[in-house]
Amino acid sequence: MKRFSQIFLYITIALLLVWQLPWCYSFFAAKPSKTPFSMYSTIIDDFVSMGHEEGKGMMRRDQSGNVYTQEQVDSILPFFYIRQLMADERFPDTIKGIAVTPREIQLTNFSFRSTPSDINTSRIELYPLLESMSGRVDLAMPDDVFRITNKGIEFIKMKTNTVDADKSSQFTEAMVKKGFKFPAQRLAGNPTTRKEYDEGYLILDNEGKLFHLKQTKGRPYVRAISLPEGVKAKHLFITEFKSRKTLGFLTDMDNNFYVLNNKTYDLVKTGVPAFNPEQDALSIFGNMFDWTVCIKTGEADEYYALDADDYSLIKSVNFPMQGGKVPGLRFTSSRDKYVKPRF
Repeated sequence: MKRFSQIFLYITIALLLVWQLPWCYSFFAAKPSKTPFSMYSTIIDDFVSMGHEEGKGMMRRDQSGNVYTQEQVDSILPFFYIRQLMADERFPDTIKGIAVTPREIQLTNFSFRSTPSDINTSRIELYPLLESMSGRVDLAMPDDVFRITNKGIEFIKMKTNTVDADKSSQFTEAMVKKGFKFPAQRLAGNPTTRKEYDEGYLILDNEGKLFHLKQTKGRPYVRAISLPEGVKAKHLFITEFKSRKTLGFLTDMDNNFYVLNNKTYDLVKTGVPAFNPEQDALSIFGNMFDWTVCIKTGEADEYYALDADDYSLIKSVNFPMQGGKVPGLRFTSSRDKYVKPRF
Protein backbone atom coordinates (compact mmCIF):
# COMPACT_ATOMS: atom_id res chain seq x y z
CA MET A 1 0.00 0.00 0.00
CA LYS A 2 2.87 2.32 0.88
CA ARG A 3 4.57 1.58 -2.46
CA PHE A 4 1.32 2.30 -4.34
CA SER A 5 0.99 5.65 -2.52
CA GLN A 6 4.55 6.59 -3.46
CA ILE A 7 3.96 5.72 -7.13
CA PHE A 8 0.74 7.71 -7.13
CA LEU A 9 2.53 10.66 -5.53
CA TYR A 10 5.35 10.56 -8.10
CA ILE A 11 2.85 10.41 -10.99
CA THR A 12 0.94 13.37 -9.53
CA ILE A 13 4.14 15.40 -9.14
CA ALA A 14 5.17 14.58 -12.72
CA LEU A 15 1.80 15.67 -14.09
CA LEU A 16 1.92 18.89 -12.07
CA LEU A 17 5.42 19.65 -13.42
CA VAL A 18 4.37 18.95 -17.02
CA TRP A 19 1.37 21.24 -16.47
CA GLN A 20 2.83 24.07 -14.41
CA LEU A 21 6.41 24.45 -15.69
CA PRO A 22 5.41 25.41 -19.28
CA TRP A 23 2.75 27.75 -17.85
CA CYS A 24 5.26 29.44 -15.55
CA TYR A 25 7.77 29.83 -18.37
CA SER A 26 5.14 31.31 -20.68
CA PHE A 27 3.94 33.64 -17.92
CA PHE A 28 7.33 35.05 -16.97
CA ALA A 29 8.79 35.07 -20.51
CA ALA A 30 5.69 36.55 -22.15
CA LYS A 31 6.27 39.52 -24.43
CA PRO A 32 3.72 41.98 -25.84
CA SER A 33 2.31 40.92 -29.18
CA LYS A 34 3.81 42.86 -32.06
CA THR A 35 1.17 41.83 -34.57
CA PRO A 36 -0.38 45.13 -35.70
CA PHE A 37 -4.07 45.76 -36.21
CA SER A 38 -4.65 46.43 -39.90
CA MET A 39 -7.43 47.87 -42.05
CA TYR A 40 -7.70 48.20 -45.80
CA SER A 41 -8.07 51.78 -47.02
CA THR A 42 -9.93 52.41 -50.26
CA ILE A 43 -8.43 55.92 -50.22
CA ILE A 44 -4.81 54.80 -50.64
CA ASP A 45 -5.55 51.28 -51.98
CA ASP A 46 -3.41 49.68 -49.29
CA PHE A 47 -3.50 48.26 -45.78
CA VAL A 48 -2.80 50.60 -42.88
CA SER A 49 -1.24 48.84 -39.88
CA MET A 50 -1.36 50.26 -36.38
CA GLY A 51 0.66 48.99 -33.43
CA HIS A 52 3.40 49.70 -30.90
CA GLU A 53 6.97 49.44 -32.12
CA GLU A 54 9.87 49.13 -29.71
CA GLY A 55 11.47 52.52 -29.11
CA LYS A 56 8.97 54.31 -31.36
CA GLY A 57 5.65 53.98 -29.56
CA MET A 58 2.44 53.80 -31.56
CA MET A 59 3.15 53.70 -35.29
CA ARG A 60 0.73 53.87 -38.20
CA ARG A 61 2.11 52.86 -41.57
CA ASP A 62 1.00 51.36 -44.87
CA GLN A 63 2.66 48.39 -46.54
CA SER A 64 4.88 50.71 -48.59
CA GLY A 65 6.42 52.08 -45.39
CA ASN A 66 4.70 55.47 -45.37
CA VAL A 67 4.08 56.71 -41.82
CA TYR A 68 0.90 58.58 -40.84
CA THR A 69 -0.36 60.59 -37.90
CA GLN A 70 -3.61 59.69 -36.15
CA GLU A 71 -5.40 62.58 -37.89
CA GLN A 72 -4.19 61.36 -41.28
CA VAL A 73 -5.34 57.82 -40.49
CA ASP A 74 -8.78 59.21 -39.61
CA SER A 75 -9.06 60.55 -43.16
CA ILE A 76 -7.51 57.47 -44.74
CA LEU A 77 -10.05 55.22 -42.97
CA PRO A 78 -13.18 57.41 -43.08
CA PHE A 79 -15.59 54.49 -42.64
CA PHE A 80 -13.86 53.26 -39.48
CA TYR A 81 -13.35 56.72 -37.94
CA ILE A 82 -16.63 58.26 -39.09
CA ARG A 83 -17.56 59.53 -35.64
CA GLN A 84 -14.23 61.31 -35.20
CA LEU A 85 -14.45 62.91 -38.64
CA MET A 86 -17.99 64.10 -37.96
CA ALA A 87 -16.93 65.53 -34.58
CA ASP A 88 -14.04 67.37 -36.27
CA GLU A 89 -16.29 68.46 -39.17
CA ARG A 90 -13.83 66.77 -41.55
CA PHE A 91 -16.16 64.18 -43.00
CA PRO A 92 -15.78 64.13 -46.83
CA ASP A 93 -18.65 64.79 -49.23
CA THR A 94 -17.31 62.29 -51.76
CA ILE A 95 -15.13 59.17 -51.60
CA LYS A 96 -13.60 57.82 -54.78
CA GLY A 97 -15.71 60.32 -56.71
CA ILE A 98 -18.95 58.98 -55.22
CA ALA A 99 -21.15 61.22 -53.07
CA VAL A 100 -21.62 59.82 -49.57
CA THR A 101 -23.50 60.78 -46.45
CA PRO A 102 -22.90 59.76 -42.82
CA ARG A 103 -26.29 58.04 -42.75
CA GLU A 104 -25.44 55.96 -45.83
CA ILE A 105 -22.13 54.92 -44.34
CA GLN A 106 -23.68 54.00 -41.00
CA LEU A 107 -26.23 51.90 -42.89
CA THR A 108 -23.65 49.97 -44.91
CA ASN A 109 -20.98 49.61 -42.20
CA PHE A 110 -20.93 46.30 -40.35
CA SER A 111 -18.70 44.08 -38.26
CA PHE A 112 -18.77 40.31 -37.86
CA ARG A 113 -16.81 37.92 -35.66
CA SER A 114 -16.50 34.18 -35.25
CA THR A 115 -14.20 32.23 -32.94
CA PRO A 116 -13.47 28.49 -32.74
CA SER A 117 -14.89 28.42 -29.21
CA ASP A 118 -18.24 29.56 -30.67
CA ILE A 119 -18.20 26.57 -33.01
CA ASN A 120 -16.65 23.83 -30.88
CA THR A 121 -19.13 23.89 -28.03
CA SER A 122 -22.14 21.88 -26.95
CA ARG A 123 -25.55 23.44 -27.39
CA ILE A 124 -29.03 22.99 -25.98
CA GLU A 125 -30.98 22.08 -29.10
CA LEU A 126 -33.90 24.41 -28.34
CA TYR A 127 -34.32 27.59 -30.37
CA PRO A 128 -36.72 30.56 -30.27
CA LEU A 129 -38.29 31.59 -33.58
CA LEU A 130 -39.04 35.31 -33.56
CA GLU A 131 -41.77 36.97 -35.59
CA SER A 132 -40.11 38.61 -38.61
CA MET A 133 -43.08 40.81 -39.57
CA SER A 134 -44.62 41.89 -36.28
CA GLY A 135 -45.22 45.47 -37.44
CA ARG A 136 -43.43 46.72 -34.32
CA VAL A 137 -40.07 48.47 -34.14
CA ASP A 138 -38.87 46.36 -31.22
CA LEU A 139 -38.56 42.60 -31.59
CA ALA A 140 -40.04 40.35 -28.92
CA MET A 141 -39.08 36.88 -27.77
CA PRO A 142 -41.75 34.21 -28.36
CA ASP A 143 -43.35 32.15 -25.61
CA ASP A 144 -42.21 28.92 -27.24
CA VAL A 145 -39.05 27.28 -28.58
CA PHE A 146 -38.54 24.68 -31.27
CA ARG A 147 -36.43 21.62 -31.83
CA ILE A 148 -35.92 19.53 -34.96
CA THR A 149 -36.34 15.77 -34.56
CA ASN A 150 -36.31 12.77 -36.89
CA LYS A 151 -40.03 13.26 -37.51
CA GLY A 152 -40.30 17.03 -37.93
CA ILE A 153 -40.10 20.36 -36.14
CA GLU A 154 -41.65 20.60 -32.67
CA PHE A 155 -42.69 23.83 -30.95
CA ILE A 156 -42.74 23.61 -27.16
CA LYS A 157 -44.67 26.07 -24.99
CA MET A 158 -42.21 27.12 -22.32
CA LYS A 159 -44.80 27.98 -19.67
CA THR A 160 -46.43 24.54 -19.71
CA ASN A 161 -43.59 22.50 -21.22
CA THR A 162 -46.02 20.96 -23.72
CA VAL A 163 -45.81 20.53 -27.50
CA ASP A 164 -47.91 22.90 -29.63
CA ALA A 165 -49.23 20.22 -31.98
CA ASP A 166 -51.02 22.57 -34.41
CA LYS A 167 -48.03 24.89 -34.92
CA SER A 168 -45.61 21.96 -35.12
CA SER A 169 -47.74 20.27 -37.78
CA GLN A 170 -48.09 23.51 -39.79
CA PHE A 171 -44.34 24.18 -39.90
CA THR A 172 -43.41 20.53 -40.49
CA GLU A 173 -45.80 20.32 -43.44
CA ALA A 174 -44.37 23.53 -44.94
CA MET A 175 -40.81 22.22 -44.65
CA VAL A 176 -41.69 18.83 -46.14
CA LYS A 177 -43.37 20.52 -49.10
CA LYS A 178 -40.10 22.33 -49.85
CA GLY A 179 -38.19 19.03 -49.80
CA PHE A 180 -36.70 19.19 -46.30
CA LYS A 181 -35.47 15.81 -45.02
CA PHE A 182 -35.46 15.44 -41.23
CA PRO A 183 -33.50 15.64 -38.99
CA ALA A 184 -31.25 18.68 -39.43
CA GLN A 185 -27.47 18.42 -39.70
CA ARG A 186 -26.75 22.01 -38.73
CA LEU A 187 -28.69 25.14 -37.81
CA ALA A 188 -27.59 28.79 -37.53
CA GLY A 189 -29.49 31.82 -36.29
CA ASN A 190 -29.21 34.88 -34.08
CA PRO A 191 -31.90 34.39 -31.41
CA THR A 192 -31.87 37.79 -29.75
CA THR A 193 -34.03 40.92 -29.75
CA ARG A 194 -30.97 43.18 -29.85
CA LYS A 195 -31.14 43.66 -33.61
CA GLU A 196 -33.25 45.62 -36.07
CA TYR A 197 -34.92 42.70 -37.84
CA ASP A 198 -35.08 38.91 -37.80
CA GLU A 199 -34.24 36.51 -40.62
CA GLY A 200 -34.84 33.29 -38.73
CA TYR A 201 -32.49 30.39 -39.39
CA LEU A 202 -30.34 28.80 -42.06
CA ILE A 203 -30.62 25.02 -41.83
CA LEU A 204 -28.88 22.06 -43.43
CA ASP A 205 -31.23 19.10 -43.68
CA ASN A 206 -30.28 15.44 -43.33
CA GLU A 207 -29.15 15.30 -46.98
CA GLY A 208 -27.02 18.45 -46.74
CA LYS A 209 -29.47 20.69 -48.61
CA LEU A 210 -29.71 24.31 -47.49
CA PHE A 211 -32.95 25.94 -46.33
CA HIS A 212 -34.08 29.29 -44.95
CA LEU A 213 -36.75 29.19 -42.22
CA LYS A 214 -38.50 32.10 -40.54
CA GLN A 215 -41.90 33.08 -39.19
CA THR A 216 -43.95 35.76 -40.97
CA LYS A 217 -47.23 36.85 -39.40
CA GLY A 218 -47.42 33.60 -37.49
CA ARG A 219 -47.00 31.44 -40.58
CA PRO A 220 -43.96 29.48 -41.79
CA TYR A 221 -41.68 30.86 -44.48
CA VAL A 222 -39.49 28.12 -45.94
CA ARG A 223 -37.13 28.54 -48.87
CA ALA A 224 -34.96 25.85 -50.41
CA ILE A 225 -31.63 27.39 -51.46
CA SER A 226 -29.83 25.92 -54.45
CA LEU A 227 -26.10 25.41 -54.00
CA PRO A 228 -23.62 25.49 -56.91
CA GLU A 229 -22.63 22.13 -58.34
CA GLY A 230 -20.13 20.37 -56.10
CA VAL A 231 -20.56 22.69 -53.09
CA LYS A 232 -21.28 20.87 -49.83
CA ALA A 233 -22.10 23.36 -47.08
CA LYS A 234 -20.64 22.75 -43.61
CA HIS A 235 -20.79 25.80 -41.32
CA LEU A 236 -23.55 28.44 -41.46
CA PHE A 237 -23.79 32.01 -40.15
CA ILE A 238 -26.77 34.42 -40.20
CA THR A 239 -25.68 38.05 -40.71
CA GLU A 240 -28.71 40.41 -40.25
CA PHE A 241 -26.71 43.56 -41.02
CA LYS A 242 -28.46 46.93 -41.28
CA SER A 243 -28.13 47.13 -45.06
CA ARG A 244 -29.96 43.78 -45.50
CA LYS A 245 -27.69 43.07 -48.46
CA THR A 246 -26.56 39.68 -47.21
CA LEU A 247 -28.47 36.87 -45.54
CA GLY A 248 -25.51 34.91 -44.25
CA PHE A 249 -22.08 33.38 -44.65
CA LEU A 250 -21.13 29.75 -45.04
CA THR A 251 -18.13 27.49 -45.50
CA ASP A 252 -17.96 24.21 -47.37
CA MET A 253 -16.13 20.95 -46.79
CA ASP A 254 -13.00 22.41 -48.43
CA ASN A 255 -13.04 25.49 -46.14
CA ASN A 256 -14.02 27.88 -48.93
CA PHE A 257 -15.80 30.98 -47.65
CA TYR A 258 -19.06 32.12 -49.29
CA VAL A 259 -21.51 35.01 -49.01
CA LEU A 260 -25.23 34.30 -49.32
CA ASN A 261 -26.97 37.36 -50.76
CA ASN A 262 -30.37 38.35 -49.44
CA LYS A 263 -33.59 38.18 -51.51
CA THR A 264 -31.89 36.57 -54.55
CA TYR A 265 -30.29 33.79 -52.46
CA ASP A 266 -27.23 33.87 -54.72
CA LEU A 267 -24.24 32.11 -53.20
CA VAL A 268 -20.97 33.85 -54.08
CA LYS A 269 -17.52 32.45 -53.37
CA THR A 270 -15.25 35.09 -51.85
CA GLY A 271 -11.59 35.77 -52.57
CA VAL A 272 -10.56 34.42 -49.16
CA PRO A 273 -8.30 31.38 -49.84
CA ALA A 274 -9.49 29.34 -46.86
CA PHE A 275 -11.28 29.66 -43.53
CA ASN A 276 -11.79 26.82 -41.06
CA PRO A 277 -14.24 27.99 -38.36
CA GLU A 278 -13.27 25.08 -36.10
CA GLN A 279 -9.65 26.28 -35.88
CA ASP A 280 -9.47 29.90 -37.08
CA ALA A 281 -10.88 33.16 -35.69
CA LEU A 282 -12.56 35.46 -38.20
CA SER A 283 -13.34 39.17 -38.06
CA ILE A 284 -14.79 41.33 -40.82
CA PHE A 285 -15.11 45.11 -40.99
CA GLY A 286 -17.21 46.02 -43.99
CA ASN A 287 -18.28 49.22 -45.70
CA MET A 288 -19.91 50.25 -48.97
CA PHE A 289 -16.63 49.92 -50.92
CA ASP A 290 -14.67 47.06 -49.38
CA TRP A 291 -14.40 44.49 -46.59
CA THR A 292 -11.35 43.95 -44.39
CA VAL A 293 -11.25 40.27 -43.46
CA CYS A 294 -8.86 39.06 -40.77
CA ILE A 295 -8.30 35.34 -40.22
CA LYS A 296 -6.22 34.38 -37.20
CA THR A 297 -4.67 30.95 -37.59
CA GLY A 298 -2.12 29.23 -35.40
CA GLU A 299 0.67 30.50 -37.66
CA ALA A 300 -0.30 34.04 -38.72
CA ASP A 301 -2.78 36.88 -38.86
CA GLU A 302 -3.97 36.93 -42.47
CA TYR A 303 -5.66 40.06 -43.82
CA TYR A 304 -7.72 40.17 -47.01
CA ALA A 305 -9.41 43.11 -48.69
CA LEU A 306 -12.55 42.13 -50.61
CA ASP A 307 -14.60 44.15 -53.06
CA ALA A 308 -17.94 44.94 -51.42
CA ASP A 309 -19.88 44.25 -54.63
CA ASP A 310 -18.60 40.90 -55.89
CA TYR A 311 -16.43 39.83 -52.88
CA SER A 312 -13.37 39.34 -55.08
CA LEU A 313 -9.88 39.71 -53.61
CA ILE A 314 -8.34 43.18 -53.88
CA LYS A 315 -5.19 42.77 -51.81
CA SER A 316 -3.81 40.68 -48.94
CA VAL A 317 -1.11 40.90 -46.28
CA ASN A 318 0.23 38.33 -43.83
CA PHE A 319 1.73 38.82 -40.35
CA PRO A 320 3.40 35.60 -39.07
CA MET A 321 3.02 34.83 -35.38
CA GLN A 322 6.19 35.54 -33.44
CA GLY A 323 7.49 32.89 -31.07
CA GLY A 324 5.67 29.70 -30.25
CA LYS A 325 3.92 27.87 -27.48
CA VAL A 326 5.94 25.79 -25.04
CA PRO A 327 4.75 22.17 -25.24
CA GLY A 328 3.14 20.81 -22.11
CA LEU A 329 -0.06 19.68 -20.45
CA ARG A 330 -3.03 22.05 -20.68
CA PHE A 331 -6.63 21.80 -19.57
CA THR A 332 -8.19 24.65 -21.53
CA SER A 333 -7.95 25.92 -25.10
CA SER A 334 -9.00 29.02 -27.02
CA ARG A 335 -10.58 26.71 -29.59
CA ASP A 336 -13.31 25.31 -27.34
CA LYS A 337 -14.96 25.76 -23.95
CA TYR A 338 -14.19 22.33 -22.53
CA VAL A 339 -11.92 21.61 -19.57
CA LYS A 340 -9.97 18.42 -20.27
CA PRO A 341 -6.33 17.30 -20.34
CA ARG A 342 -4.56 17.93 -23.64
CA PHE A 343 -0.95 18.17 -24.83
